[in-house]
Amino acid sequence: MAKVIPGRQTARIEGPFVVFIIGTRVNKWYAVHKWLPVLRSMGPMIQELYSNKELGFLDASVSLTGRGVSLVQYWRSYDQLEQYARGGEHHLKAWKTFNRKLRAGNAVGIYHETYLVENGAHESIYVNMPPTGLGRASELHPVGAGGETSRQRAGLGGAGQGEPSADLPPS
Repeated sequence: MAKVIPGRQTARIEGPFVVFIIGTRVNKWYAVHKWLPVLRSMGPMIQELYSNKELGFLDASVSLTGRGVSLVQYWRSYDQLEQYARGGEHHLKAWKTFNRKLRAGNAVGIYHETYLVENGAHESIYVNMPPTGLGRASELHPVGAGGETSRQRAGLGGAGQGEPSADLPPS
C-alpha cells in the first residue's frame, strides 16, 4: 500500500500530455463467455505498458464500476498512444478479437475518451493522499505560495472571480 503524504500536494508534469480513459460495460451478465475475455485482455496490455516505458505510457489507475471496469491512463503524447493502439502486441490482438467476435453483439460494450493537454495547463490537489492519478504519473510537490487556488495551480493567475482565496485552509 502506498504511503500517505501528509499535507497538500500538487502534480507537476512538464509539457503536453494525454489523459486516456478506457472502459468496458457488461450489458448482459449471463453472457460471461462474451465479456470475460474482454475484461481479461486488459491485464496483459497494462503489463506490456508498464514493462515498456519507452512507449510513452506514464501510469494508469483502475476503477470498478457498477457494470464493468474503467482505466484512466496518462501518456506522454497522442502520437505514442496512437502508435500503441495500432501496433501494441496485446492491444492489437484484443482489438481484432473484439471487432471480429463481439462488436456486432451487445453483450459487452467498450468506450474510450482522449484528452490532449497541449499547453501543459492542468490543475490538481491531493490532501493527505498517497500518490494518485496524475500525481502518480508525474511528480508531487507541496502546494506553495501562488498555488493556493485551482486557478493559480492551472496557471490562469489570480484567485478567480467569485472564487475563495484558497480551496482549503492552509495546512
